[in-house]
Amino acid sequence: MLTNACKYAIRAVVYLAIHSTVNNKIGAKKIAEELEVPQPFLAQLLRNLTTNKLVSSSKGPGGGFFLDEGNMENTLWQVVSCIDGEYIFDDCFLGLSKCNNENPCPVHHIVSPFKEEILRNFKDKSIAKLVTEMEENGMIISLKGIDLSR
Repeated sequence: MLTNACKYAIRAVVYLAIHSTVNNKIGAKKIAEELEVPQPFLAQLLRNLTTNKLVSSSKGPGGGFFLDEGNMENTLWQVVSCIDGEYIFDDCFLGLSKCNNENPCPVHHIVSPFKEEILRNFKDKSIAKLVTEMEENGMIISLKGIDLSR
């Protein structure tokens, strides 16, 4: 449902929420290494997020990307709509060009409530709240350094 670009952007924003501050900015290269995503592509996404005021940045020595208090109050939906557009959840699950309540595809009525719930959660979930939930539940944003052989 979400593009890889959007998934990378969400992970980068969450990474910044956990690891950065106004006084501890992080470069795109470090973020890409930690999240194991392509650095040039991530840098482009971070510039887009910065342009749309979802991420803060500063240039020069000691520069990089960070989240300030205002950025932390942004929602997951703002990140998704910035990268994938506001109509990402309007697409048909089976890829039909004309699928809606009046002209449903075979799975429209199964998928539609699911998509509406995700959209509602994304609109209600701030980055700060997501990070709090991650810390409480031991969620991860990268498999780097995790032993998966167990």
